[in-house]
Amino acid sequence: MAMIGIVPEELNEENYEFWKVCVKSYLVGQGLWDIVSREATPEEQTTPEWQKKNAQAIHAIQLACGSRAYAKYKKNTHVSAKFAWDHLAEMRPSASHHPEATLDHGISGEIPGIKEHFRYENLYNAVEDGDIEQVKKILKEDSEAGRAVVSCHGDTALHVAILSGEIKIAMELVKHMAPEDLEIANEFGATPLSLTAITESTKLARAMVQKNSKLVAIKKGNTDESSLPVIVASMYGRKRMVHYLYCRTPKELLDPTRSMDGVLLLNNLITADLFDIASMLLKRFPQLGVTADQHGNYALHKLAHKPSAFASGSEFPFWKHWIYRCVRIHSPWDVPTQTSDSSNGSEHEIDIDQSSEEELTSRPRLLHRLGWILLRFLVPDIKHLHEKKLINDEASKLLSCIFKEIRSMSRSQLEKMEIDKAVHGAIKHGIVEFVVELLTYNPEFIWRKDKKGRTLFSHAIILRQEKIFSLFYGLGTRKSIVASRHDIFHNNFLHLAAKLSPPAQLERVSGAALQMQRELQWFKEVESLVQPKCKDQVNENNWKPSTLFTEEHKGLAKEGEKWMKNTAGSSMIVGTLIAAVMFTTAFTIPGGNNDRSGLPIMLYTDRNTFMIFMVSNGLSLFASSTSVLMFLGILTARYAENDFLTSLPTKLIFGIACLFFSIVTMMVSFAAAMYLMLHKTLRWVSIPLVIFSAFPVLLFSALQFPLLIEMVFRTYGSTIFDRHKKHATSTKNSLHYLRYLASR
Repeated sequence: MAMIGIVPEELNEENYEFWKVCVKSYLVGQGLWDIVSREATPEEQTTPEWQKKNAQAIHAIQLACGSRAYAKYKKNTHVSAKFAWDHLAEMRPSASHHPEATLDHGISGEIPGIKEHFRYENLYNAVEDGDIEQVKKILKEDSEAGRAVVSCHGDTALHVAILSGEIKIAMELVKHMAPEDLEIANEFGATPLSLTAITESTKLARAMVQKNSKLVAIKKGNTDESSLPVIVASMYGRKRMVHYLYCRTPKELLDPTRSMDGVLLLNNLITADLFDIASMLLKRFPQLGVTADQHGNYALHKLAHKPSAFASGSEFPFWKHWIYRCVRIHSPWDVPTQTSDSSNGSEHEIDIDQSSEEELTSRPRLLHRLGWILLRFLVPDIKHLHEKKLINDEASKLLSCIFKEIRSMSRSQLEKMEIDKAVHGAIKHGIVEFVVELLTYNPEFIWRKDKKGRTLFSHAIILRQEKIFSLFYGLGTRKSIVASRHDIFHNNFLHLAAKLSPPAQLERVSGAALQMQRELQWFKEVESLVQPKCKDQVNENNWKPSTLFTEEHKGLAKEGEKWMKNTAGSSMIVGTLIAAVMFTTAFTIPGGNNDRSGLPIMLYTDRNTFMIFMVSNGLSLFASSTSVLMFLGILTARYAENDFLTSLPTKLIFGIACLFFSIVTMMVSFAAAMYLMLHKTLRWVSIPLVIFSAFPVLLFSALQFPLLIEMVFRTYGSTIFDRHKKHATSTKNSLHYLRYLASR
């Protein structure tokens, strides 16, 4: 059993706690801490297992303290390891009493350099406290302090400074360290540069690499999964650090024929949205795009599950979408490239750190910067939109590079790569660019079937991805042939459209009734594309498409009916109340009537305002009565499947619109009445009341208008499918058409 080092020569109150931590670390490592940390019950103390571990723990504490110091506790044969640990402070010997108690009696392998830890404890504390002056003083007095181990994990002061975030101290330490000292790794195999890669301090990394260029090629870790510093930076998504280290890393280290580092870096770059560097790497080693890393992950699969990296997966309001399309993209890394011969003969792109970070940001001209400042003031999100569009553009370029390499692959290679799985993932996430690039470099993929006999357009129907299915219209005459295909279950396109949408797609639509409407729209659209005989074909379960649709949507139809009735019932109550109030108000006119003529008195005193009152009152009564009738029609409807397509949504649209109009006119009538009664004597009261009368209208608009607009758009707006009038007939024109659809 490896022994732990005994008490240091100059044990005092300052280093005693550190020594005790070392003893504890050893006990934990040996699995003995449970014996030391808690008091065992009498029953546990009688078990052989506890007695064995207790003896081992006592022996370890004895070795840590020295036999003389432990002798007085040895007299008690029933002493427990916990008792010995609790009295560790009394057991520690002093250097004067035990001069032989030196580290030479300690371990040589379990905690190496423990004597050095205590010797440089002041340096460790100074770094942790951020005391740069004390660090300078120690380095000046001891030239070996920079390379010394200062922690039980084999860390140097530079390791500790980086982990503590003390970058200024780390820069000072680098100045005093020899180039070979920067290669010192702790017990986890981490060099200072690999720890710096986790930060965004390219200045510190630059100082290290300029002093020792070999650091970029030293891997972090002592296992098979050890990583280069640039890979470590990519794991944490440090964009500037990745750019710097990539430019400095010898490219032969990333060659897929030599190691897996290149493909691991590529996959990490895709995960971190660093597509510009990923494109640079892929252009140098195109085979990386079709190579799996040690975990079996391909770059194409990574992209297929990142819809946010593409424009088709970015959801913006219409005004942001307009700005997005107008923004001109410019990457701060779009700098000219040059080659330079390094000491190891590798070729590097120009290094972005040749100018400081401040110089990078000040590169644009003054007028350009002023223009950006003005745009960011007027449109706060323009910077985010610019970055988003830049990422989308770079991701599309990267995807194009991968598919160029896939074009020359054989069928067996595609099967090994699980191309069908990648395509299914892209369709599931609605990445139109993925499918467009796939068909651009391999137009024959429209005929390819997966293990279930389904094409990519079959998956687009099942997963309800209308943007991807809209590419179907660009196939020209071929679309009729593709639409006639069946899967291994004898399902045609119409059977697939009859199936219920995935929950994720249903949740994009508000309300079960509108969800049912969308399902009908899909079914009707596919029905118009397939051959007439497909409507009567049966699958392996002997289901026709229409019968399958009814069976699959039975639950959704019930939910839609319930949602419609609840919405109509609650709105009907409001409409009835408004109608009753407006009817009563029409016969209780403010100011009363003339006793002789019976005409309203206000008609003579303020004719215009009184007419506004009466007209708005009548309009509110008529509108609310109409809305009640429309809601009554919804409550008494038959709720057949096809009613959800147009009939029921139309009634609900008209009812909510009339209800909204009745609320507006009711508030106008109320404001006019307040003005008639109070404007001459209490104007200061009438004006606030008139203003506050607009609040119910605004509240109703905020709560109900989004639903009303959505229903109008889905019922009477443009179809969810993007049909283009010019259907391409040639392959070349088809591809141009596909790109047009993807850009919309």
